[in-house]
Amino acid sequence: MATMASPTRDDFAALLELTLGGADSFEGRVVKGTVTGIENDLAVIDVGLKSEGRVPLREFAAPGQKADLKVGDEVEVYVDRVENVHGEAMLSRDRARREAAWDTLETEFAKTARVEGVIFGRVKGGFTVDLNGAVAFLPGSQVDIRPVRDVTPLMDIPQPFQILKMDRKRGNIVVSRRAILEETRAEQRSGLILSLAEGQIIDGVVKNITDYGAFVDLGGIDGLLHVTDLSYKRVGHPSEVLNIGDTVKVQIIRINKDTQRISLGMKQLESDPWDGASAKYPVGAKLTGRVTNITEYGAFVELEAGIEGLVHVSEMSWTKKNVHPGKIVSTSQEVDVVVLEVDPDKRRISLGLKQAQANPWEAFLEAHPIGSTVEGEVKNATEFGLFIGLDNDVDGMVHMSDIAWGVSGEDALNLHRKGEVVQAVVLDIDAEKERISLGMKQLERGAPAAGGAVAAGGGSGSGLNKNAVVTVTVLEVRDAGLEVQVGDDGATGFIKRTDLGRDRDEQRPERFQVGQKFDAMVTGFDRSKKPTFSVKAMQISEEKQAVAQYGSSDSGASLGDILGEALKARNEKR
Repeated sequence: MATMASPTRDDFAALLELTLGGADSFEGRVVKGTVTGIENDLAVIDVGLKSEGRVPLREFAAPGQKADLKVGDEVEVYVDRVENVHGEAMLSRDRARREAAWDTLETEFAKTARVEGVIFGRVKGGFTVDLNGAVAFLPGSQVDIRPVRDVTPLMDIPQPFQILKMDRKRGNIVVSRRAILEETRAEQRSGLILSLAEGQIIDGVVKNITDYGAFVDLGGIDGLLHVTDLSYKRVGHPSEVLNIGDTVKVQIIRINKDTQRISLGMKQLESDPWDGASAKYPVGAKLTGRVTNITEYGAFVELEAGIEGLVHVSEMSWTKKNVHPGKIVSTSQEVDVVVLEVDPDKRRISLGLKQAQANPWEAFLEAHPIGSTVEGEVKNATEFGLFIGLDNDVDGMVHMSDIAWGVSGEDALNLHRKGEVVQAVVLDIDAEKERISLGMKQLERGAPAAGGAVAAGGGSGSGLNKNAVVTVTVLEVRDAGLEVQVGDDGATGFIKRTDLGRDRDEQRPERFQVGQKFDAMVTGFDRSKKPTFSVKAMQISEEKQAVAQYGSSDSGASLGDILGEALKARNEKR
């Protein structure tokens, strides 16, 4: 049997267990200890084990503060290990605070109560918060109601937070500062809204400016001052009128107690410039204004601060059609306009830009009466005629039937090219419809004078009679026929190729030469009293006359003999 003089291994183990006092049960627990000394940045703590432990002083201080610790203080620490390689107890104040904090936080989280913490660091996507020992994550979106550029002023300051979620096994806690602010703000808003009324005039401070308006702090609640309610005059951006921090006097326009939204206005405190607008701007009045905005459908012109009128694109120019308004006027340009219509109820004024300028169609008529000759450049060719550029940017049209004698349709249009300078006669002017009718063939050699009297017997001012046979001279050979003239200085006319003879072989213009003379019949006159001729009609007429004079072919005489006799008789008369 072993004695104390010669103890066995089991006796030694029992004595050690007795000496340590059940040290194994200390590990993983929060125990109380006494500060026995402070060495540099370490606190020496006795928790009743064989050896003391050392804990950094910073673990006893709140973030950003110094530790308030002295010898003899009793503190709680967490025992990681009873003894390390140096024989010292491994103690942690942070772990002790964390364990205690988790117990408290779980209770507060269950009650959805607020907890106090300190923002002490930055991490990806947010910040770290010390909740009295437990470290929580504060997302960047949960810092404030609006984005915060600099969080430095909020760090190392005890403040309330709301726990959004927590997981003790994983050691995760997510908190929100924004939830606390929104709850506080909602309480303030509810109380403040009850003290406000629509129509009330109140002072506020511009808190934020956006493209569509400004947010004004009314003393704990924000109201929206929309850009359209800043002033009666046009405001491009709220920053043109306001600056952040400005104190402004506003009127409460609307209060929505359900959504707690407040609409504010500044222009409502000014006199309305539209009062008496009909008297100030009567229809037909000529005014001067400034172009404030240009759109695809027109331009807005400011007549006075707060009153703008629209010049529709159709009222901008007498001559420029289908042109963007920006090519006629420019922003900030001073322009003369005429009032076309006023509607005070809808706050609309229709203006005319072209009405303040001389009508070029009326000016053209005054300078170029009907029958006068004008000169211009061929601007464009359409399927029905040519457009000629004239004075004051107006255009006149030459219908294809008035381009040349005896030529119409596509053949007439092909006689002239774009850019060619031509002369024409003014046939008609309609200033109201902005139309000028021109004629080019009326200037050709031998053309009848405008307004010539019609001679007796269905003739023209040239003295020719319908169905008369005259001798003509070839002036020009064309594919469509011949341009001819009666005598040396008589009327000119045209013979279509189908009227050059009865036989197809005779209907070839190329068999004639310029200067060649031959007989033809006057078959009629066009609307300009110009004669038309036909060899074919003359041949048919002579045949009928010969048959009537010399008998029909039944008498034994051939048709050739009859025509021969008729031609011989006509020549003898000459």
